[in-house]
Amino acid sequence: MKYETIIIDRRELETLKQLFSNSHNKYDKTYRLSFEKLVNELKDAKIMDNTELPEDIIRFNSIVTIKTAFNEQRTYQIVTPEKSDLANNKISVLAPMGLALFGYAQNDTIDWQFPTGINTIEIIKVKNSKTL
Repeated sequence: MKYETIIIDRRELETLKQLFSNSHNKYDKTYRLSFEKLVNELKDAKIMDNTELPEDIIRFNSIVTIKTAFNEQRTYQIVTPEKSDLANNKISVLAPMGLALFGYAQNDTIDWQFPTGINTIEIIKVKNSKTL
């Protein structure tokens, strides 16, 4: 892990908590497991102000290129649930993939629970508004 722990913007953390508390997905086992894992990681997370955040941290609106365990490379934008549009590679931060990536950085590797089981994701590239 590049920064030893996940890093999250203070205001985005509050937005994430609010989104999850209002989500109907919280009753789905896979979503709940993903959120619980993120909550567990937040116990050791670095919570920072927007101006302090490294540019390669995955956050709202980040464009992320990943490689999956199947050696497949994909690019997604992490968005709020109402902006989710898989046809345009926009995934909700509340989807298991969005929860898995949030707070991680470029070059990190993650093992995460998905509906298909535990999978490994390698984060190849992260673009944020400062670097887009």
